[in-house]
Amino acid sequence: MPTTEVILVENIPGLGAEADIVKVRAGYARNFLVPSGKAHEVTPSTMKQMNQLKAKRAAREATELNEAEDVSRKINKLKLTLLLETGETGKAFGSITASDIAEKLKADSGIEIDRHSIQLERPIKESGEHEIEIKLHHGVTAKLQLTVKSKAEAETKSEGGAEPLAEGEFKSKAKARHTK
Repeated sequence: MPTTEVILVENIPGLGAEADIVKVRAGYARNFLVPSGKAHEVTPSTMKQMNQLKAKRAAREATELNEAEDVSRKINKLKLTLLLETGETGKAFGSITASDIAEKLKADSGIEIDRHSIQLERPIKESGEHEIEIKLHHGVTAKLQLTVKSKAEAETKSEGGAEPLAEGEFKSKAKARHTK
């Protein structure tokens, strides 16, 4: 397969960033990258434009780094609480995943992050205190304090030790089924 070198004009995930000279297949360059304005062919005139592209890249990376550091400071101060569905014996029915944490973070604090940034070895299936790492940028990592509580425990505390309403509703439906 014939290849050619192009200079990237913008950041393309999996390929490179602005001002990178990359080797790609000729058809990809000819049919997609160059016509869409994402890359230029390597010529003496485009080599002169590389300084402008390098400046654009440096500015973009600096703003991304500053934003990541700001978000990191906010996340480090946060303490989130999530509820986990458990049975009477305390065994978890489900688990808390990176998606759940990302949704809770967005709902509670308005911070929107990609779920792939959340570093979980495995889904959380036990209650207690957890420290979650969130990789926001190449050199910036935040630590989120997460408290996982049992849903049944939270309901009994909120109602002052009375029987949970949802459980009572379930029992009344079960009685109705058995009386028919």
